[in-house]
Amino acid sequence: MDTLSVMDEELRSLMDRLRDEAAGSAAYDLLVATDDNEVLARVLVEPGRPLWAREIAAFRLGCAGDRRAFEALVLLLNHRDPERCVSAAHALARLDDPRTPRAAAALATNTLRTAYALHPVRLLTTLRAPEAVPALVATLQRLLAPGSRTGGWRWPAWRGSDSSATTGPARSSRRPSRTPGWGRRRRRRWGGCRRGPVVR
Repeated sequence: MDTLSVMDEELRSLMDRLRDEAAGSAAYDLLVATDDNEVLARVLVEPGRPLWAREIAAFRLGCAGDRRAFEALVLLLNHRDPERCVSAAHALARLDDPRTPRAAAALATNTLRTAYALHPVRLLTTLRAPEAVPALVATLQRLLAPGSRTGGWRWPAWRGSDSSATTGPARSSRRPSRTPGWGRRRRRRWGGCRRGPVVR
């Protein structure tokens, strides 16, 4: 499948998703059909434009390599809706803007947005950016940290008791067996007391 076919498939997916949001608006058909990048660029700066219109304009400009879409696409990459993130990442990957890796890394490593780091990290790997490795490591450290509420991941139950990986064979949790008469000998040693001597 060539790049044009993939782009057409992504555009069709975007159109299907946003058609319901547009609710039959004439602007929807215009933004989908126009080949004028100036028309699309104006949508990004005009006040009062709905989100679906800005998303169509940013996506089409990004896929066309028009860097005026950069800021809008980064905002969409940070959106709560995963489908908007997917479309934004697709357009940013084709925009070929040198600012993209740094912006994606900033989103991926934001400690307040760890739950939304998946698509920025995927974008970094798609771009083969050098920022991908530290961003991925930092994100995984937060997700896999013991007791992390973000990922809900916990160490296995055996982690705390089996120390064979660091200190040799694990010690048995069972108490050692005691020979008959052990309690009597212990009490005689401490003067018949069941507890040890009190040191004053």
